Amino acid sequence: MKLTNKSRLQLTIQKFVFLLLFTSSIGMLAWISNHYNYQFDLTANKRHSLSSNSIDLLNLLNKEVSVHAYTTDDITKKAISEIIARYQQVKHDFNLRLLNPDLDIAEAQQDGIVMNKPFAFVIHYNNRMEHIASLSEQAISNALLRLKRRDNQLVVFLSGHGEREIAGTTNRAYTKLHEKLVTIGFNIQTLNLLEQPLPDNIKLLVIAAPENEYLAGELKQIETFISNGGNLLWLTDPGKLQGLEKLATSLGIQLQPGVIVDNNTDLRRTLNIASPAIIPVTNYFPHKITNAIKYNSLFPLARGISPLTNDGNINNWQAAALFSSFGQSWTETGGLTEDMVFDSSAGDIAGPVTIAVALSRQLATPSTQAVSQRIVVVGDSDFLSDTYIGAGANLSLGINMFNWLIGDDDFISFEVTASPYTNLE
Repeated sequence: MKLTNKSRLQLTIQKFVFLLLFTSSIGMLAWISNHYNYQFDLTANKRHSLSSNSIDLLNLLNKEVSVHAYTTDDITKKAISEIIARYQQVKHDFNLRLLNPDLDIAEAQQDGIVMNKPFAFVIHYNNRMEHIASLSEQAISNALLRLKRRDNQLVVFLSGHGEREIAGTTNRAYTKLHEKLVTIGFNIQTLNLLEQPLPDNIKLLVIAAPENEYLAGELKQIETFISNGGNLLWLTDPGKLQGLEKLATSLGIQLQPGVIVDNNTDLRRTLNIASPAIIPVTNYFPHKITNAIKYNSLFPLARGISPLTNDGNINNWQAAALFSSFGQSWTETGGLTEDMVFDSSAGDIAGPVTIAVALSRQLATPSTQAVSQRIVVVGDSDFLSDTYIGAGANLSLGINMFNWLIGDDDFISFEVTASPYTNLE
């Protein structure tokens, strides 16, 4: 093929254009790499990435985070820097200071460092600090949760009348719940109203299934606490209300007699539930407490909750059902037997039956500033016991209730899920 002058000119132009485009592409890639930093984690289980929950937590932090890492080993320093880099990818003011405990003596004393390991860590946020035993994702995120949470989040569990114990040794106790609440920054105490009054700085009062009746003086303290705008978590089982009938009336609710049952054998077989009195919940009504719950929860020996009247709210309470039993369930008032059937003439109440209710109201104070008051009533206390707290979403649901009740809505449904192989312990 003979090339003409015109063909040669076209080829020359094509080469020039190609070189120009190629040079421009290289320059553009160089500019992008200089201005933007992208990393892709292609490892199994995203071992070099933070979990989505940790990322959500970092996005809540509006102040600088600083980690002080004390070590003299260069290999350890490199590992520390790699771990913290994952946080810095999400939060640019997540700072790391690598300190030598033998040379940076003043900082070590200020941080209260005791070198009983080859390394030590202190995390600072919002003019507060906390020692952490490792740089695992769970340790860092739990420490940040505690540092982020406001001070004086005092939660008081009533005791002295057979209520659930928070440090008991039986499966009925709330030991695991207590450990989790402390881990994420709650200040938990128990209190017997016969021994001392409710403290002024209490953020949340918990009444967890008393087995004996409260005395008049104790009931008066509870009533005053509610009247003054106190927040309450009331967990009640089937049976007597132990003197709390007036409290239920003041909230505009009634606790139904009997036990909720669901004798759907196919459902029980699918969920591996032995008793018809263990009620599964798979759907939740819209509410901040339940919006992020995507899994089933279990409620053994639950009672139903219904409005006291249909004429509107009582004492300005706005009530919202959180979840209920299935439509084929009912409240059984005649006792639990294998051959039980629904009998409205005997007082049984057809399902679906509401199991939990959230109430809120704006309460005027002497300072004329309205106070937002919140109460949750659950017709079951077993779901947070050591026996059942690990079932389905029971733990997450319970923690969401605590966060909502004290007003920490941002923390609702936050749960640390550690990525594998991120530990430095």
